[in-house]
Amino acid sequence: MKKYYAMASVFALSAFLVGCNSGDDTNGEGSDNGTDGASEGTSESGYDENASITYAVDNAPQGMYMPGYTTSATDSQINDFIHVSFFEANPELQFEPRLAEWETEDNQHYTFTIQEGVKWHNGEELTANDWKFAIEVLADPDYTGERYSYVSGIEGAEERKAGDADEVSGFEVIDEYTVEVTFSDARVNNLENLWPDPMPKAELEDIAIADLEDAPELREHPVGLGPFKVANIVAGESLTLERFDDYYDETAKIAEVVVRVVDPSISIGALQNGEVDFMEVRPDDVPDLESQDHLEVIDHPGLGYSYIGFRFGHRDEEASENNADFDKFEDVRLRQAMFYALDRESLINAYLGGYATPVNTPVPTSHWIAAPESELTQYNYDVEKAEELLDEAGYVDTDGDGFREDPDGEEFTISFGHYEGPAAFEGRTQAIMQAWNDIGLRTELATGGLVEFNTFNEMKRNDDEALETFFGAWVTGTDPDPSNLWGSNAEWNYGRWVNEESDELLADALSEASFDEDYRRDVYIEWQQLFNEELPGLPVWENVDLYAKNTRVEGVTIDVRGGVNNPNEWYVAQ
Repeated sequence: MKKYYAMASVFALSAFLVGCNSGDDTNGEGSDNGTDGASEGTSESGYDENASITYAVDNAPQGMYMPGYTTSATDSQINDFIHVSFFEANPELQFEPRLAEWETEDNQHYTFTIQEGVKWHNGEELTANDWKFAIEVLADPDYTGERYSYVSGIEGAEERKAGDADEVSGFEVIDEYTVEVTFSDARVNNLENLWPDPMPKAELEDIAIADLEDAPELREHPVGLGPFKVANIVAGESLTLERFDDYYDETAKIAEVVVRVVDPSISIGALQNGEVDFMEVRPDDVPDLESQDHLEVIDHPGLGYSYIGFRFGHRDEEASENNADFDKFEDVRLRQAMFYALDRESLINAYLGGYATPVNTPVPTSHWIAAPESELTQYNYDVEKAEELLDEAGYVDTDGDGFREDPDGEEFTISFGHYEGPAAFEGRTQAIMQAWNDIGLRTELATGGLVEFNTFNEMKRNDDEALETFFGAWVTGTDPDPSNLWGSNAEWNYGRWVNEESDELLADALSEASFDEDYRRDVYIEWQQLFNEELPGLPVWENVDLYAKNTRVEGVTIDVRGGVNNPNEWYVAQ
């Protein structure tokens, strides 16, 4: 179910908490766990065709129910019920066809053949024009989303983005089911970075692209191709999704999924008392959950990591450029000292129940390009080393108050931001700040408290001055290229780190020379070594994906992609 999104929380990585499946506001039924009428709705295959489950989230959706506009993990997970991509990665991280097959001889010119007879939720048939429409929306000058990078490599996309062309010349519709795509260059990961999600042209083409983000067709009545369609939305509270009987693949075995926003303080109790079927859980919840006979906890190493970012500058949205014009963290010795000051093993044990692994590179170990730890500087907890680096850099306590001044003798205070969540978030935030205070770096909490999740993301996007340092997390996806987060002009490079050597290495890793897998791996290892020394961010740990589900829900699997399998495969035994 994994899609394309940035994230700020390891617990926003996949499906969030799954909520009560009985007595909810949408159907008013009693606490029968969604099995009322099973005698009429059971199937010969052994599952309840009338079953209803509730999938809860502990962050309210932003309400962007169309790929291309989604910016939060919560919305993205909801979209996985509603939408289907033309192609996606399998559990071995290899791309495979879903709604379209492709051919290429040079990794620059591709021919795609779209499956015939696939229906949108409104009954219209999917055609190549729906894909072309999506590509040209993302390349339009008035597009307000964050996915232009997924079309920027197509020939002619830059001209449309600049307003100099009416269409993307490299995306050519041959007939209703055939598309030819020409990329500007032959790159090893052109397919992985091609936008794979169509948009229903018939529903959206009469809406000005500048207005699409707020259109009811995206926020209230989204039309997709997925196994479930939207039946009802109560903004900020719930979505009711019902089985789509004309789904192109195997029809969903569950009749209804209710997605509800639940306070994290009650979600574990709801799971324990049988009101919750399935949820992503936090490591500190696992001991209580494993003691319940009706619950199963499943885990798998994922493709996500948590990091601490530094603010180096701001983004010029009009020019699509990041500018490094904030020099507070310019001295690499300061950043290295802040890393050495963190007792990451203790943080993991105290706030993640041991379900994480310290890392020194922003590439998960499950990726084939991951640099061996033996080739990286190990930033193990070392207070003396941290203090030595600060002394060398001129950060010393000149007035005897226990806190260091900057090299110019001026008061030095770090503002650190973190988003709201479970109680553990408050604890780890204070622990990180205390670690820096302990080496004489006065650290204060940005805004005076943890920030609401969606607001926190907006603050990062808008280069809010309060976020001098910030906690975040990222899913690398199936393509190992880290450019989308760490490229100098990347939109999601929220710290606005600009580094020419890094860009040269990232470009080399996508060049024709990198069609040789060994060559590409070596380039990425060199890039990780550069990152490891420069530390534009502190990759604190690699995450483990954790889920708990009621044993009545079956057919659920989890793999390295960091998410669960497609929901049409889930079922409730009769």
